[in-house]
Amino acid sequence: MATVEPSLTAPAPPVAGRPKAPAPRPRRAPVSPGRIVLYVTLSVISLLMVVPFVWMVLTSLKTPVEIASQDAGLLPEHWAFGNYVDALKAAPFATYARNSFVIAISHTVINVLVASMAGYALARIRFRGSEVIFYLFIAALMIPTYTKVLPEFLIVRFMPLAGGNDLFGQGGSGWLDSWWALIVPGAVTPFAVFLFRQFYLDLPVELEEAARLDGLGEFRIYARIMTPQVKPALTTVALLTFESSWNNFLWPLLVTHTDSLRVIQVGLSVFKTENGTQWHFLMAGTTLATLPMVVLFLIGQRYFVQGFATAGLK
Repeated sequence: MATVEPSLTAPAPPVAGRPKAPAPRPRRAPVSPGRIVLYVTLSVISLLMVVPFVWMVLTSLKTPVEIASQDAGLLPEHWAFGNYVDALKAAPFATYARNSFVIAISHTVINVLVASMAGYALARIRFRGSEVIFYLFIAALMIPTYTKVLPEFLIVRFMPLAGGNDLFGQGGSGWLDSWWALIVPGAVTPFAVFLFRQFYLDLPVELEEAARLDGLGEFRIYARIMTPQVKPALTTVALLTFESSWNNFLWPLLVTHTDSLRVIQVGLSVFKTENGTQWHFLMAGTTLATLPMVVLFLIGQRYFVQGFATAGLK
């Protein structure tokens, strides 16, 4: 009987008990000098951006004597954590924070809902005058914010049938010192409409056509099919709106005069008096006012960066 000799090219059978050799790791491509320069530049810029926040937190933990001293270092000699407790007692910051949260959340919800519907209509619904309306939104983006303060104040002040005003807006105070004045003006921003329109334009038309074949109406297509596809835009608009509303100082200062409607940014001004500034309290209050925005940005950072990056490619 003929025997079959093993082929010289056949792989040798694995020896029992011998571990397999690890697969070779792919070599990493060498980092180019240009990328190294980019990383170093971004790191320096990041440090320059972080230094003011670090200084603010460390100053909030110093005593007034140490802050006034010319030989004071960056780190506190005596960590005065009680500055935060005393700062909260110096003014009704719980009321100020509540008001800021109510206004910021209201602006965020209204802006996301209304601006997304407007952006969807301008991007996906063809009607007469849509291009003109879009160009008007673009023109509104070019108007400086502070040039709109006086017209908006006059509209609020002479609002008909509000605050004791008659039909012609005379005889009372209108919406001044009310929630209407704090929430309605600036609730919807042209930038949000523009951003949503750019995202809705990039969605494939096949989604829309398939939804219509399934019998969905226009609003259900907007709410259930198209809007879930633009999560980066939703997060970007929500974060920007909340940040702008939370940090707003001038408008709440103009339209309110009672502590029950003051916001946290206006409340920080109690630490600035004619005799000087209480820097340890001011820095403690500013740190507390900054925390909500830092937390929100960390939560939505991925969608926030993606929203701006995607919008820049359109």
